Parts: sequence; structure tokens; C-alpha cells
Amino acid sequence: MTGEIFRDAWGIPHLRADGARELARVQGRVTALDRAWQLEVERHRAQGTSASFLGAEALPWDRFVRRTRLDDTARRCFAELERRDPETSGWVRAYVDGVNEQLAEGARRSPEFARAVLAPGRWEPWTPLGVWLGIHILFAGFPAKLWREQVVRHLGADAVGLFAADGPGTSGSNGWLVSGERTVTGQAIIAGDPHRFIEEPGVYQQIHLSCPEFDVVGLAVPGVPGIAHFGHTGKVAWAITNAMADYQDLYRERLRRTGAGVEALDPDGVWRRAVRHTEVVEVAGEEPVEVEVIETARGPVVIGGPEGLPDGLQEGFSSEFPDDAQPLAVTLRHPPRVTADLGFGALLPLLRARTVADVDRAVDLWAEPVNVVQAADTEGGLLHRVAGKVPVRSEANGCRLVPAWEPGHEWRGWHETPRAGLTDGVAAMANQRGVAGPLGVEFAPPHRADRITALLAEKPRWSVADMPAIHMDTQLASAEPLLDLLRSLDELTPEAARIRETLLGWDRHMDADSVPAAVYARVRGAVVRRLAAHPAFAALAAPPAYSEVLLPWLALLPRVGFALEHLLSAEKMYGVDRAETVRAAVEEVAAEESGEPSATARPTWGDSHRLAPWRALPDPSYPEPGLSGDHDCVLCTSSVPGLTDLSARGPAARYIWDLADREDSRWVVPLGACGIPGSPHHRDQLPLWLRGELVPVVTDFTEFEKESDV
Repeated sequence: MTGEIFRDAWGIPHLRADGARELARVQGRVTALDRAWQLEVERHRAQGTSASFLGAEALPWDRFVRRTRLDDTARRCFAELERRDPETSGWVRAYVDGVNEQLAEGARRSPEFARAVLAPGRWEPWTPLGVWLGIHILFAGFPAKLWREQVVRHLGADAVGLFAADGPGTSGSNGWLVSGERTVTGQAIIAGDPHRFIEEPGVYQQIHLSCPEFDVVGLAVPGVPGIAHFGHTGKVAWAITNAMADYQDLYRERLRRTGAGVEALDPDGVWRRAVRHTEVVEVAGEEPVEVEVIETARGPVVIGGPEGLPDGLQEGFSSEFPDDAQPLAVTLRHPPRVTADLGFGALLPLLRARTVADVDRAVDLWAEPVNVVQAADTEGGLLHRVAGKVPVRSEANGCRLVPAWEPGHEWRGWHETPRAGLTDGVAAMANQRGVAGPLGVEFAPPHRADRITALLAEKPRWSVADMPAIHMDTQLASAEPLLDLLRSLDELTPEAARIRETLLGWDRHMDADSVPAAVYARVRGAVVRRLAAHPAFAALAAPPAYSEVLLPWLALLPRVGFALEHLLSAEKMYGVDRAETVRAAVEEVAAEESGEPSATARPTWGDSHRLAPWRALPDPSYPEPGLSGDHDCVLCTSSVPGLTDLSARGPAARYIWDLADREDSRWVVPLGACGIPGSPHHRDQLPLWLRGELVPVVTDFTEFEKESDV
């Protein structure tokens, strides 16, 4: 045996090989066969070349990637990996070899290549690192610092807290660890669901990797070898959530052009040469676009340049720093660019792990992104900790942009990553201010974590079969401030009074078949739009002239929508009459409902709250289903209140890892195991995902159908 590919009833690949390196090659081959289009989209996105076949809509991303030097960072990280860890770099090379061996065949099977008139390219040894970095470069939400800058400039520092919330572009997750003392088997269970943009094909790939050294099932990232985030070796299992740590900084830079290039002013008062060159981005159907790439000692310039910031921003920054004689730009500093380390050295040790101590040592090598890790083993070991690199620097760095030319904002080493225990035999992680609190600035509201903890307290013992009820819980605790204001209103029209009666009698669950949930969403949307249109926030209404990639963090309407709970309960509200705003919103919805035909059935939440997966090439042929859940529910299917009820973010997978018997574990993805449209396994898991059901984890190779030897 060199390598073998098997499939289970759901088309999930189960791979077996003589050794870890050969297994990586087989993993690369099967991923190229199942996900060729996805792999090539991600490779081009990592290189900043996606506009060459996706057109002008992809240009903002490509410009951002070129300016941040993402591909160069991936190359640096791979070169350092080769120097420090030849075994892992060789393992990554083997995966890339496998991708290249089958990419042409995978492309032949995938109709998107013909639609885009794209030929598959060639993967380089550093491409998996570029894919990983491209997926996670915005994971820590550094654009939120630009938003805070806007709020401080226009409303003052006290207003920043009004909008504190899990922002519109941030990925999160639920996860919970139940120790053996709280399960029916006496062994631990780990369960949860990562929340990301729902993509087609999916961002997670169910896979089984087996060789003499290890046998692991888990959720891989297509384009990256191994199983990084969610895995079960039979002896130990692990899972992660976004720690919401702050580990990326933005610096204001003073730049000037000279006859020899570009210089930046450093904290010691010396002008020093910045790295500068130009690159050309090809755009399908349009003229190529030239991009100037500049990097100072802090990092790459991501906004502005030697001529200054975009219109309207230079003046604002200069008024804050009136001694500025030079135009300003903004640079990004983030750990992989500084250390040339993405944490890939952790991947093989994770696969080889047999105990919690092994997982603990492996994630000590983790770098990007920063996660909360939970793990349990069959010997009773438990782990709940943060993993990743967070720089030690001034408090100001974490909140806003800081001046590069002033001392005191340099990085001074790395934080020790915090650890935590369990309470009453359980630990819930849902991006709240918990174990990672010392390392972050903004966290998700506590509702999901509190609800998971409360649900787990309802029973003394839990089983695998009990866990989907937690995955699918739809209680919306963040609705209370709006409902409290609604309760206080009087002298409503009869139609509005009926809406109030409906909502005050509502069970606070965002179920797809719920009419009251749909009414609440309509009222909430109207409140959000009215608050966003209030003159108090007018200065924030027009986003700055930044790259379109950064604008989701800077748009006022989504910011109001995600921070509505704070805005409706904050002590200071800048002259906004919240009760009257809610009154007007309820009357608006009442008027809309009275104008609808009487024979029309009242809409449910699922009528408008529908799945909206991202596709590199739009495909309207799939009627997308209605969804239960909402942004602050455990079933976190996020829409953008006030803008759309469509859900682009949600559980990108669900898992239940049983330490008593791995064969009793469960997993599911939103669509299916195969990325090829028309395949029987392209969307066959969607009905289960919608109902909260999961697929059994099977690891016995005698139960699979053998596809090929390689």
C-alpha cells in the first residue's frame, strides 16, 4: 500500500497511506479532485490575482492583498518553516504535490472553470500558507480600529462603547466542553459549531486521515494539509473558537518621496528608506491596474501613501496632529509579517497527539489566528486555553491608530496565553469576554455563552444525542431592550398596539416558522434604520474613502444593527429619543401590514431569513431555504438588521466529539462533502444541517467503498 482513497455514504473521503508524508500527498490529491474550483479561487485570492478571471468586483481584494504583501508573507513563512522544521515543510510540499497531480482532472470535472474561462495553475510549496493567511488576514478585525477612529473624531471617545459588538466582518464560534462527571458515559464530550461566511463549496472539509503514526477524523481547510481546528484521534479530541484577541496594529505614518524612493519617519526622528515597488493587477474585461506597494519598518501601507490619505481623512488626522507637515498613510503590523511564522509547526504534532498534554504542547506552536482551544482525552485530561501570538505593546495600540513616529508603540515580546478551568464540569466558549479577556478589546455579547451554560445546567448528565438541541437553540436574549421600550409606550394606533401585544407575548425564539419572530425582525429593522438616519450620527453615515474590503467595518447601518442592544440601553444617547424611535418604527410596520392584502398569510421569519452562501461565480439555480436563528442566538445565523434578513454567516460545520467512543461522534456541514455542482454529495447534507441533525462519524475502513489506489 502506498495510498488509498475510500468514500463513505456521504462522499466523505477516508484516506490511508504508509506514512504521514504520503498521506499528505493523498490528501492533496483528493482535495484537488473534490474542490478544484475552490482551491484555485483561494490560490488566486492569496496571490491577489482573482480579478484576472472574476473581473472588477474582485479588484478591491486583489489590491488589498498586493498592498499587504500577503503572498510575500506566505513565502517568508514557508522559507522559515523549511529552516526550522524540515519535516513539516516536506509534509506541506507533499500535499502540494498531490494537489498538482490531480488539479487538471478536478478542473475537468468542475463546470466553473469553463464559465470563468480559467485554466488551472500550479501550486507552489508556500501556497497553503498563503491560503491560510488569506482566509484569516481579517479574522482579528483590525478595521474596527478605523471605525473607532471615526467615532472618536466625530462623537468623542465616550461614544465608542455605544457601538461595541461582534462586528459585521468578524468570525466567531460556539464550543462547549462537558467533562466526564457530567456525561452518561463518564467520558468527556466536546461540541460546537464554527461561525463563518457560508461558502459554496464549504470552508470546512470533513476528512479521515490514517497512517501507521495516527488515525484522525476532523474538519480540514481545503488547501491546507492536516486538520488544524477540529479533530479527534480516538484518544484525544480538540476544537477551537475565535478568541477575539487583538494582535494586529494600525500605525499612522509620515511618508515622503525622495529621488531614491519613499522614506518614513521612525520613532527616533530619523527618516529611513521604505521598501517600494509597483505591481500590475490584471482585470478581466478591463485595463490592468497598477498598484504601488510600500512597506515601512512597521509594516505594509494599506491606506494612503506618500501623497496622503484619501479625501477627507488627511484633514481629520491633521487636525488631531496639527504639527503634521507630511501627508499621512496607514500601515498594518501583524505577527506573521513580523515573525515569518503562521504556526504550521503545530499541525503534525496535533495529528500525532494522544493526550491533552500532547495537544497543549502542539498549540504552544500556534500563531495565527489566535484561538480558544478546548481538548479532552480518554484518560480524563481536560484543556481550556488560548493559543496564538499576541504582541505586548501599549494599550493605545489596541484601541485606535497610533503614530509611528512617536516612541512607545513598538512591540515588546509576546503575551503568555491565558488558561482557564471548568465550572460545574463544563466550559462554554462563544467569543465572549472570558479566558481571552486580557488579550482583546471587543468581544461578542455574552448571550450565546450564557445560554449554552444555562442549557447545560438543566441536566446532570449529557449524551451525544442531547447535543443537537443546544446547537439549534434559538432564544434571542438581546431582544429585551427593544421589547422593554415597546412595553413602555402608550397611545399607539390600534394596528401598532396589536404588534406590541404580539411581541410582548412572543417566546423570544427566532424560529423559521414563527410569525412573531418575523414581526420582531421588521420592527428591529425599522428601529435600526431610524437610528442610523438620526442627525446625531450623520457624520458617521458616509464611510471614508477606504478600500471596499474594509468598508463592512465602517458602514453605519450594520454597526447600528449589531450594536442595537447597547444603543437602546446606554446611559448617554446624544439626544436620541429612543422610545419615540421605537414608537415610530412600530407605527411604520403597522402601516405596512395594514397595506398588505388581507388574504395574504402573515410571513414567518424563515420567509425572509434565508441562506445566502457566497460563491465566487453567482449561481441563481438553487432556491435557498429559510433558516431559524439570529446573530445572538446559539443558532447563530447572522443577517444584517435594517439592511437584509438574508443570512451569509452561520454554522460552517457542526461537530460532537465523543471521548467514550469515537464512532459515536457526529458531524455535519451546511452543503456537502463535494464541491462539484451536480455531484450527489454537493448538497446532500443541507437537509440535515437545517434540521439540526448530524452525520455519524465512521472510521472502520471495511465499511467504506474503495475509490482508488494512488
